[in-house]
Amino acid sequence: MAQRNDLPYKPPSLLRRGRTAIEIIVGLRSHDFRAAGTFVQQNYPRNNMLIQALRFSYWILHEMFRTIPEAMVNLEFSEPVSTESYWLAAENPLESYPWSTRPDTLLPNKVDVVVIGAGFTGAACAYHWSKDGRGTMAVLEMSEVASGASGRNEGLVVMGRFFSYVKETVVKDLERTRRDLTPIQREAMATKFANAYVRAAYKNADMIEHVIRKEGYDCDYHREGWVQGKDAESQGFLEESVQASKESGFDDWTKIPPKKVLEITGMKGDHSAGFSKRAASWHPARWVWSLLSTALNSENIDLFTHTRVVKVEDKGETYIIHTERGSIECTYVINAIESYTSLLHPQFEDKLFPVQTQAAFAEGGPDSMKAQIGMGSKNGWFRKRSGGVIFGSDATRVASELAGTIRPSRFITKFIVSEIHRHFKRSRMLITREWSCTAGFTHDEYPIVGLMDGKKQYIISGMCGSGSAVHFNGAHHVVEKILGLQGPGDYPDEFFSPVRVLDPGAHRWPVL
Repeated sequence: MAQRNDLPYKPPSLLRRGRTAIEIIVGLRSHDFRAAGTFVQQNYPRNNMLIQALRFSYWILHEMFRTIPEAMVNLEFSEPVSTESYWLAAENPLESYPWSTRPDTLLPNKVDVVVIGAGFTGAACAYHWSKDGRGTMAVLEMSEVASGASGRNEGLVVMGRFFSYVKETVVKDLERTRRDLTPIQREAMATKFANAYVRAAYKNADMIEHVIRKEGYDCDYHREGWVQGKDAESQGFLEESVQASKESGFDDWTKIPPKKVLEITGMKGDHSAGFSKRAASWHPARWVWSLLSTALNSENIDLFTHTRVVKVEDKGETYIIHTERGSIECTYVINAIESYTSLLHPQFEDKLFPVQTQAAFAEGGPDSMKAQIGMGSKNGWFRKRSGGVIFGSDATRVASELAGTIRPSRFITKFIVSEIHRHFKRSRMLITREWSCTAGFTHDEYPIVGLMDGKKQYIISGMCGSGSAVHFNGAHHVVEKILGLQGPGDYPDEFFSPVRVLDPGAHRWPVL
């Protein structure tokens, strides 16, 4: 009989609690203090600074001396803990492409389109070009395919941020960028933005499923939904957000009672949860590898990994893409580098910036946790995987030069383990992997898709941790623009143009 991971509760001794608290304090790093600010704003947004400080102080003492020590009773860390993502541990069929088999390959002197970045978006551009393109395309990747955020995320195909969330973030930013509008006008403007985003995201999710089925991709795809646990304080907002989505014609975001939450996830709780019915789970790196493998069957597409772009030079009618391996002349450029954007294009500094999230994988985990469905609490997420659990948290801004660095917080890892124990039975867990990634964020948490220079250089970015909700349809939109095709126009300039973040005063805003 297989050994069960669920265990009875055995409280730690006072000595064990004290020792764990000391280990936490000694192990704190600079990012932990930055993340503390994120936690405070997320959990106590309506309190003044004094109340926030008091509530956070109580919370941190409770975590250090009670919650985390209790979680640590059945928690171990392997020696060493790998910083490689769970997803990237799988065999990469495009590793060191083409250099591993053709080390003498030279970059082309000229192509029609250069795509910078080979993650979700770059791979999607190549896939769409392989189906519709009538010219040559080169995809340039500074490391390995899917080695950035595309291979270090939660592993969900989300339907996009739900309607009310998008509306709220846009309203907040319009107070900064559109002071000429009244509060009622900002509300109306944000409603238009939310409608445009969610419509495009719904279509994006359906397009992904269609391609996976049509191409027969093996990326562990299951469209079983995603559950977001809510506490007592969040019930009012949950009800309002579901109602707002329904009134706007978007039926994916719903509310389910605790009994239903337990049935479909194994997660126990006393309150209703949000449920995205048509979200899906998958292996994100295999999705990217599959898209590019299909694209490379076309004679018109080349991929060059370990080819860092250092400069994009505008030559008038063409661009020169300077890399560490040489230069390529092209007519069009597609920037698909998300949190790295401002490092290559300084005009995006403080306009498109990296936000660090982190994840871990543990062998074992709760037997009661259901597979193939996404789930999470207010402060973290978790998923059942073969042989264990993948889980994560955090969304804290970091400096541009830290984009892509792997600096996970051990405190955050322990905290999410305690969250898992709070929602499930206590269980044995052995942490074997810890990693972080950086997503590209805009101030209004709304993506940019379109021309960044008014000429022939495009960008698809600022997806704010929801890249699976934007990249495939966004790439299709840009490819159609380059080819001069009359597509559905799912990313109109008045909402998605990069000018919105680069120069709000020059942006052509939607008509109210």
